[in-house]
Amino acid sequence: MSMPFRVHGTPRRNILQAGALAISGLSLGNYLRLAAAGEVRPQATARAAIFINLRGGPSHLDTFDPKPDAADVRGEFEAIPTALPGVHFSEHLPKLARCADQFALLRGVTHSLAAHELGTAYVNTGNRPLPSLEFPGYGAVAAKELTAPRDLPPFVAIPNTAQRAGYLGIRYAPLSTTQAPIVGRPFQVRGVSLQEGVAVSDVERRTQLLSKLDRTFQELEGGNSLIDGLDEFSRQALSVITSPRTQRAFDISREPQAFAAPFGKTPFGGSCLLALRLVEAGVPFVTVTHDGWDTHNDNFEALRTRLLPPFDEGLSALLGGLAARGLLETTAVFVTGEFGRTPRINSQRSGRDHFPRCMFMLLAGGGVRPGQVLGESDATASGPLHEGYSPDDVAATFFHLLGIDHRQEYQTNTGRPVMIVRDGEVIRPLLA
Repeated sequence: MSMPFRVHGTPRRNILQAGALAISGLSLGNYLRLAAAGEVRPQATARAAIFINLRGGPSHLDTFDPKPDAADVRGEFEAIPTALPGVHFSEHLPKLARCADQFALLRGVTHSLAAHELGTAYVNTGNRPLPSLEFPGYGAVAAKELTAPRDLPPFVAIPNTAQRAGYLGIRYAPLSTTQAPIVGRPFQVRGVSLQEGVAVSDVERRTQLLSKLDRTFQELEGGNSLIDGLDEFSRQALSVITSPRTQRAFDISREPQAFAAPFGKTPFGGSCLLALRLVEAGVPFVTVTHDGWDTHNDNFEALRTRLLPPFDEGLSALLGGLAARGLLETTAVFVTGEFGRTPRINSQRSGRDHFPRCMFMLLAGGGVRPGQVLGESDATASGPLHEGYSPDDVAATFFHLLGIDHRQEYQTNTGRPVMIVRDGEVIRPLLA
């Protein structure tokens, strides 16, 4: 992975965060990217995307790929039927089982990176990590290629994301909310919502100070591409902060109770509802991070009580809500962790360990043909039964849904041409 950029010996990230908190009141540490984006490609079937990261690596056996007849690996959960004949999920995913005809499931996705950082970088970019180059995440590419209203950020992370701008530079990095909303409560984001007692004149004064800060950085770094876009940030931050559309989009308390109730009262459910509202308002790319899936210890207890119920509730509500609002056909949804977990149960800790050789990925909406399961794992979910799919293949497919050619080349700040996805082919059976 690339090393943090430094200015006169101080990490670049630290300087930005300090400047943001002390001077601006805006989340510069999250590098709000607001520069103009490109045009949606005419062949796109999706105009927006929601990427859900199950950070830590969820067990495929205990979620979407149960093996009820494999006594040594099946675990404690029962398998239940779904809306698709012959397809079974974990008993703790009843809502998703009932709406299995709304999404496509990939089984037998496989790679070889068992470390969290490397696996996360892989599935969040579609490129196997290199020590010499930081690839941009899906959201950064979408921010560059897709059109966003000028008064809305093109890439929002709830509450944060593993996706970085990489070699594309700061102008394509996300706005991170830093916290998850709760359904029914007003939600304010630093740098988006005006806090009580803060006048527009105060924000204007801070914006002027930000402009001075940006010029200082440019003098120190000679316009390095890693900070390209900060001037644009200064010019547009005020319009985003004071935009009525921004205020409305982030305020999930505006949702009617009948529509919001299926999302539940958990942070994940609230995050899914906010993601829907942002896409509806015109934000092209939203990530939602659901943490805690690194279940080396007490795998079954954690899944049963803490992880699967809110995931089942929130994701099923998101799919149903997008469909109800007429947004599912134009919004691509992608759900993944960085890897699966071992078929063998660690009996001493009742857990499952890192296992990249077999995992699931879930896609819906935006040109995905729903109601199907592609790929298959072997009898013990230890690997794909046949060839399997790679994260690169899924990345190529996901970009295709957004009308972005994954073979398109970008230039790094050193002039090196790099394809958006170096390997991988579009999975044609996934397409509607």
